[in-house]
Amino acid sequence: MTEASPWWTPDVHADRRPRLIARNAIAAAMRDWFGERDFIEVETAALQISPGNEAHLSAFATEAIGSDGERRPLYLHTSPEFACKKLLAAGEQRIFSLGAVWRNRERGPLHHPEFTMLEWYRVGEPYESLMADCAELLKLAAERAGAKTFRFRGREADPFAEPERLSVAEAFQRHAGIDLLATVAADGSTDRDALHQALVKAGLRTADDDNWADLFSRVMVEKVEPMLGQGRATILHGYPISEAALARPSAEDPRVAERFELYCCGVELANAFGELTDAAEQRRRFAAEMDEKERVYGERYPLDEDFLAALAIMPQASGSALGFDRLVMLATGATRIDDVIWTPVA
Repeated sequence: MTEASPWWTPDVHADRRPRLIARNAIAAAMRDWFGERDFIEVETAALQISPGNEAHLSAFATEAIGSDGERRPLYLHTSPEFACKKLLAAGEQRIFSLGAVWRNRERGPLHHPEFTMLEWYRVGEPYESLMADCAELLKLAAERAGAKTFRFRGREADPFAEPERLSVAEAFQRHAGIDLLATVAADGSTDRDALHQALVKAGLRTADDDNWADLFSRVMVEKVEPMLGQGRATILHGYPISEAALARPSAEDPRVAERFELYCCGVELANAFGELTDAAEQRRRFAAEMDEKERVYGERYPLDEDFLAALAIMPQASGSALGFDRLVMLATGATRIDDVIWTPVA
């Protein structure tokens, strides 16, 4: 099999260049869009004490060497979230960040170890305001790329149509025939055996050592996600509280959290929260996430005590993170994330 030419060869670059120019146009338009709405762009340090404390996120580790030779572990951030929330605690009201983040164990058509994340926060505003933001950003990207339709792997979506709003419970019922919330108690605890029986009944594979979260993820990946964002974008909201480590509980149903994800053409584009500001509860959730990480991967990451201290004085806020490269992919018709990154990682 002939090996593909490197991205830096003139003919390959000439083929990629129109998408890269569109990428720049979309980024410039987004900066203007946020600026017009009184958002301040912030640049956060990439090196952090903790890269994030979600069980299935893997980070790149490094170390700082002091003038005295002492070595201290640091990580490249998987998101600017902790730093942005410290800025909210400091008094900022509307901020956004458009910059590089790093995630290990991730490489494929939709994943790249270094990628660009757009993250923004609104203090004192409901997380539904972020749903409106997402709809506007889809339109903006399409306009700047000159796209009437987003496409990926045979799926299409109209970026100018109002996104569908669908709860996770509705999606499980519609696409898998599973009553998800019947397996979640009022205090947020989950019933692994009940969900396992529901998967067996739906004809989905299971393993003896699957926990509730494993089973939830399998239904999402195999039954739900491929059906989302077809014809128009989907805002999937109301995640079970156990699947929303940084989100506050819903005032309408304590079993679910104020978390939504934006999907288009079956591709996850954004993840948003009504932000949790209870530092003690956040510490408990982080500990549970790290216990799960240790179970699955045999490692755990430190907690950022500075972040937890800031969280205690952070005002109520809503925040969203959007995979900028993926949005550019859909707007330009690219089939691989590498095709919209100026200099892909070797």
